[in-house]
Amino acid sequence: MPHQLYIANGACSLGAHVVVRELNLPVEIVKVKTRVPESPIHAVNPLGRVPALKLEDGTAITENSAILPFLADLAPGTPLFAPAGSAERGQIQSWIGYFSAEVHAGGFRAVNRPERYSNDEAAFDGIRTQSRATLKNTVAHIDRHLSGKEWLVGNRFTIADAYLGVFVRWIARFGTEFAELENLNAFRERYNARASVQAALAFEQQE
Repeated sequence: MPHQLYIANGACSLGAHVVVRELNLPVEIVKVKTRVPESPIHAVNPLGRVPALKLEDGTAITENSAILPFLADLAPGTPLFAPAGSAERGQIQSWIGYFSAEVHAGGFRAVNRPERYSNDEAAFDGIRTQSRATLKNTVAHIDRHLSGKEWLVGNRFTIADAYLGVFVRWIARFGTEFAELENLNAFRERYNARASVQAALAFEQQE
């Protein structure tokens, strides 16, 4: 059995799914539901989260920060990553860490799940409002970095861009609130236009 990448529609696993399609890797894509006790994801990741990568020997790898580099290393020399010991590799991994910690956990998690931060429902709106303001500052840093650039590192699409695309697409749900972040909005258009992204979305959104 080949490696299996477990993903869910609309989840942050889109980044890893895009990388598999960018590199045409022999990895089976398994779509699951999350937050459902009977979902098969629990047999791979006890936390019930995606992405999760189940290797041929049954070993499981979780978290985008581990899965994205692992997938890229399955295609040695790919321009989606960089050689071990290179500054570019460090920069790519630095952005992945920033997206995971600051954008996803530090921003979107509080916006989407305020109950994790208070058991008082009356506080939820305030948590969401403050978290959106924090998120805006967090992604503004990325917007400034992208000034005059198409992609994050080395003027080419990398695994960091595959991951960033997840959150730039999520930001679009806020409507015009983040409209002034022109570089991120242009990035979203480039990202959505990639064949790998379109194929991944089509697969994830099918019944």
